[in-house]
Amino acid sequence: MTVMAEHTSQMSVDEFETIASAAPETVTLEFIDGRIEVKPVTDGDHNSIVSWLAKRCMQARPDLDLYGTQGLRIDAYGQSRARPDAVLVPEAHFAGHGEWADPAGALMVVEVTSYDSDTDRRDRHEKPTAYGQAGIPVYLLIDPEACTLSVHSHPDRQVGGYRHVRVAKFGETVILPDPVGIQLDTEVLKTYVR
Repeated sequence: MTVMAEHTSQMSVDEFETIASAAPETVTLEFIDGRIEVKPVTDGDHNSIVSWLAKRCMQARPDLDLYGTQGLRIDAYGQSRARPDAVLVPEAHFAGHGEWADPAGALMVVEVTSYDSDTDRRDRHEKPTAYGQAGIPVYLLIDPEACTLSVHSHPDRQVGGYRHVRVAKFGETVILPDPVGIQLDTEVLKTYVR
């Protein structure tokens, strides 16, 4: 069971949203469990991984859209506001939504780790807890540093996180479980590491 330490939020969600809306396009902000977070600027490898995944999703499931950096209201996890690297949803699901959409209907969220000091805490610990608590069926963590994909499934809304996690090395075939139902040949990911 995940136990969260009691702490005081840095600001209200409304204050965060005001700051985030005024931030320049070159800065991506999130509000995770009461703390403002600055997402690192993506590089060519990161963008290539997201593009690779988008193509695979479109080929396997043309009925779905993979949105890049759609903001999500993860209210179950300390009134958080997350901006995953990608969100897989039914076609046109986020049409008409604002900058911070309800995660209901999201089939999968995707994060690609960065080479920064906060990636362990943020992408490997806080985000799976938050996404699981929000009930998002699949969390895919692509980790170029470790050369792994972690497929988190069966969310636990009570304590957060996921009851099943399968870790695969780059080069293995990975099956994203239902409701996604996509098989990924990950061999090419070996070329997107430093």
